[in-house]
Amino acid sequence: MGEASATEPERRDGEATGDGVIVTRALTKRYRGGQLAVDGLQLTVPEGSVFGFLGPNGSGKTTTIRMLMGLIEPTSGTAHVLGRPMPRSARAVLPRVGALIEGPALYGFLSGRDNLLRYDAADPTADPRTRRARVAAALDRVGLTAAAGKKAKAYSLGMKQRLGLASALLQPRRLLVLDEPTNGLDPQGMREIRTLVRELASDGTTVFLSSHLLDEIEQVCTHAAVMARGRLIAQGPVSELAAGARGRLVVTTPDPADAARVLEEQGIADVVVAGERVTGEAPARDLAEVNAALVAAGVRVRGFGVERASLEDAFVALTGEGFDVAG
Repeated sequence: MGEASATEPERRDGEATGDGVIVTRALTKRYRGGQLAVDGLQLTVPEGSVFGFLGPNGSGKTTTIRMLMGLIEPTSGTAHVLGRPMPRSARAVLPRVGALIEGPALYGFLSGRDNLLRYDAADPTADPRTRRARVAAALDRVGLTAAAGKKAKAYSLGMKQRLGLASALLQPRRLLVLDEPTNGLDPQGMREIRTLVRELASDGTTVFLSSHLLDEIEQVCTHAAVMARGRLIAQGPVSELAAGARGRLVVTTPDPADAARVLEEQGIADVVVAGERVTGEAPARDLAEVNAALVAAGVRVRGFGVERASLEDAFVALTGEGFDVAG
């Protein structure tokens, strides 16, 4: 009853919240000097999704997250989190949100365990009687039990990321916001974090995960949004985003130079030769005609087909440029 009455004024003020756990409308952030970091963002994050927020470094992802979490004020537009306007409702919203933004803030002289005890003690909703059990469970969930007694300043970057994630998992959360959660992790650690994200989603937690790693988004996310230069380029289910781009025609042959020449003569764009593998943009025309042209030219075709478009293919198709992770 209290929840309904609390949100009623927000619905009367014209800021439609939509059906998402996160909803933004024309959200904009312009810094001093005129730098436009986020430009008119229209974002909807479905409840129960693992939502990938994708874009090169500098595309506006972290600025957006900081606005969603009430850390900075938008220049214009609105942001709703869990149906409440931010930053106005931060006190009501943030206890139900776990977040790891721009790396964890840790006390280097304290152990990993003591850092989490401090985090938990700062939460007015946390029951002090079960604090140590919660901390132990969070450490175990991110694989830091064995290092719990080590001072945080001696942690590697990957271990610090794990500890930050553990701090976000001390309480059950309806929404988990992770900014580059696998930063600094080795391949095994990245796999473990992906598995953990899937487990959290299966438990009913909506996960909003920003990354500049296309492969990471494609492996773990159900939905995604693509950002470039502060603007939203596309959003939707990951499978649909990838389906919007053409796949790659792949020819395996001991005659790669001849195959490349024939493909170009057949109007195939972006032909690339790598050993006995020749690839190009999949054409809209009948592939049987392309294969027949290869055979007629004396090319020995050992393999011929189209690979499904990846999220990277979709990004290039949407933006007209490569995915520059240093951008």
